[in-house]
Amino acid sequence: MKAIKLLEDAGLLTPEEAAGPGDLTERDVWDQLARDEWEQVLGVLEECRGGPPLPPAFWASLAEAVGQLRMERGTAWCHWRHTEARHGGIRAVLTLFPPEEADGGRRLPVPGAGILRPMWDIGNRAPDGGPAWNIASLWAEHTAAIPPGGRATVRLAPLTPGQWRHLTPGDVITMHERRPPAGTATVLEVLPPVLP
Repeated sequence: MKAIKLLEDAGLLTPEEAAGPGDLTERDVWDQLARDEWEQVLGVLEECRGGPPLPPAFWASLAEAVGQLRMERGTAWCHWRHTEARHGGIRAVLTLFPPEEADGGRRLPVPGAGILRPMWDIGNRAPDGGPAWNIASLWAEHTAAIPPGGRATVRLAPLTPGQWRHLTPGDVITMHERRPPAGTATVLEVLPPVLP
């Protein structure tokens, strides 16, 4: 299978005979594949490999391989990581306001697979001095959706990455879908583009 070969070539898998406790092998990947958990297995594989971030070309090839397996979410995740590797991104903890808030929090779950493209107040200012809204797609890590009033670690893919470069870990940004805010996010990590 092309996906397994790509993972091996990238040094993400440990051969069965050399695997120690905590090492991931081809068998582990197949177990995850049986449950269609590509996002999780790729995240774990990346954390375990200890090397530099993977380049855009790896993610593009892996998206093609996972697409051949007809795994829609896994393919979308690989495309997301390809874009993130090319342009950078933000990891943050998002807390949605509850529906009963005075301004009206979100009443439906936030879809977690990069569908939602909310506006964000990240501290930039418009010419009139008011907030300049910046758009970023949102991917929730390890969950299909964030419930109203819920909390999750998210990845943000800014539409204009250069306008987000001033953010640092600990900064708090505000998510908007309309005038009242829908939630706040605390920046965990600013991910730079990966050089080929």
